Amino acid sequence: MAKPRHLERNGAAEGVKLPEGWVPTTLGEVCELNPPKPPRDLFEEDAPVTFVPMAAVDADSGTISAPEVRPFASVRKGFTSFRDGDVIMAKITPCAENGKAAVASGLRNGIAFGSTEFHVLRPSQAVLAEYVYRFIRQESFREVAAAEMTGSVGQKRVPVLFLNQTFLPLPPLAEQKRIVAKIDALTARVDAARARLAKVPAMLKRFRQSVLAVACSGRLTADWRDSHPQAKAVIDINGPFELPTSWSWRSAGDFYEDARYGTSVKCSSEKTEGIPVLRVPNIAAGTLDLTQLKYAELSKKEIAALTLKAEDILLCRTNGSLDLIGKAAVIPAFPRPHAFASYLIRLRLGSGLLPRYAHICISGPVGRDQIEARARTTAGQFNLNLEILGSLALPVPPLEEQREIVWRVEALFKLADTIEKRVAMATARTEKLTQSILAKAFRGELVPTEADLARREGRNFEPASALLAKVRSGASTPSLLETSRVAARTE
Repeated sequence: MAKPRHLERNGAAEGVKLPEGWVPTTLGEVCELNPPKPPRDLFEEDAPVTFVPMAAVDADSGTISAPEVRPFASVRKGFTSFRDGDVIMAKITPCAENGKAAVASGLRNGIAFGSTEFHVLRPSQAVLAEYVYRFIRQESFREVAAAEMTGSVGQKRVPVLFLNQTFLPLPPLAEQKRIVAKIDALTARVDAARARLAKVPAMLKRFRQSVLAVACSGRLTADWRDSHPQAKAVIDINGPFELPTSWSWRSAGDFYEDARYGTSVKCSSEKTEGIPVLRVPNIAAGTLDLTQLKYAELSKKEIAALTLKAEDILLCRTNGSLDLIGKAAVIPAFPRPHAFASYLIRLRLGSGLLPRYAHICISGPVGRDQIEARARTTAGQFNLNLEILGSLALPVPPLEEQREIVWRVEALFKLADTIEKRVAMATARTEKLTQSILAKAFRGELVPTEADLARREGRNFEPASALLAKVRSGASTPSLLETSRVAARTE
């Protein structure tokens, strides 16, 4: 047999030693690729069949989720056809690189039609559909497939010739079954771990909000106050809940030294000789993201009015999304002047309220509840203005306790950030573990070989070469007509 194209790039250089009983072949030799459509008279025109758009294939689980049902005649002509037991895979970018593939099962009348951007692999008697599916789910396979794509940018596709000539290590059928079962058992454990890890970010989000809530209620520093007695607060306004006696509810506007909107001058990412202008995308999770800066030419008057100083607070005032309204960050010291755009508001505080403590109040439930209640406009949009910000009721402790609160909150947030990074690393490792399991499976290292088991049990076994010989001799799987009519009779 001639050396298949892509042999070396699929990790199987010529002369590689496969496990006993295995045989080298190609996907095209053991699968019928993109088989013809069923005959027009297979069913009545209104017979229900499954319809699978690209979006119905889940790239993570490898399943066909929420398929549609359509009349046979309405989909036969313009779509890709496949049947129960076929393997479908996306051939167009980016779905192909993302691993969109599935084994078709449970189809109405045994057949389905779907996106023309699917390749169909119909396994012969020599190979299990589940074995083929897991083979093409390998990251190494997807990388080589992506490298072989043809077509224009954004419309690149995996050519059928690539599939036809892709090397496939073929074990005996009994061993294929054990390999598939072992992959499923191991990946189920990996998926369970990944599912548990996926819950952590939401838990950390709730943790951070809880920290902000207790920080602004006085509970976070209750022990601190026991050893740092303070005088009873004198100035107070009505607030949503009771505060420690040394705290007071104050209008946020009482502490504003300066509060203003930013510039509406057009910004560009190319004019880097201008003034960097912070925009809504630069405010991220309580910090600044300076990776997508834009620049503007500002007058001296605008520069004097809009230059940001260390400890200024920037807030998003409008963007159509309630989640973004009021999102804030405390400005660090910049080595060069930075301004801010009109969708942002700058707050510069005077004495009595630390900017980082104010940020905690605005970002926590006490500030968010007020902002969300007041920022909705009559048109159903969301807009935060200086009047709303000035009227916010903030729980204000003595300055010394504000500093303690800031220190404790930042320490707890740092702990949450560390956990989040570890979870992200663990999640990445689970994906590598899945790929490692697949790689071992197709090297014959995951389960005992059929040859070894046969020797232990004192029996003969059918090597994969015998299966392949049947395929080469013309033995075939049941026709679509046969399987579809059987399925129709059993519905």
